[in-house]
Amino acid sequence: MSLARVHNFSVSLDGFATGEGLSREAPFGHAGERLHQWMFATRWWHERSGDAGGTSGADDVFVRRFEPGIGAEIMGAGKYGYPGWHEDPGWKGWWGPNPPFHTPTFVLTRHTRPPLAMEGGTTFHFLDASPSDALKTAREAAGGKDVRIGGGATVIREFLAARLIDHLHVVVVPVVLGRGVRLWDGLEGLERDYAVDTVTTSSGVTHLTFERTAR
Repeated sequence: MSLARVHNFSVSLDGFATGEGLSREAPFGHAGERLHQWMFATRWWHERSGDAGGTSGADDVFVRRFEPGIGAEIMGAGKYGYPGWHEDPGWKGWWGPNPPFHTPTFVLTRHTRPPLAMEGGTTFHFLDASPSDALKTAREAAGGKDVRIGGGATVIREFLAARLIDHLHVVVVPVVLGRGVRLWDGLEGLERDYAVDTVTTSSGVTHLTFERTAR
């Protein structure tokens, strides 16, 4: 069976994955882009942006694991759009005409709408489904490849609580946000079901990887 994977999911020292006050103008609320500066510095990011340069150390190695072997993505409504996006029939996500997923992408929302085909192979499907049912649907669409659980924090927390995630990569960034949406709430004892490894890099972030030990 294909794996359910999380990659490059950044949280603050106090466990927040996004800030307070999300809006169309502020996708991460008061956190801004502070949780993702480590990624923007990598060679991978520079290549995707058409620029030269960027770091080539461990941060770059981790960030490149985002895409290989992925056949579908699941994300929450809060990752797909700003609060209230469902009332805008013209909203097509944050990423422009060619989103970076290039696979069937399943948006978990109570406000379903017809599938939306984009450039580059991404098609957004809007599902009102439980984590287990959504994963079953995504696995069917993935054609034997793995399924990436893209976030946000609420969606990843629900999949972790159900022990549906096989590989979890969390990046702890040395900032304190104080408020927003936390990843770890309600997941006491999670480490008992996963083998955990850590890598700290010169950028100041710590990469945590969780591999599920029983399936």
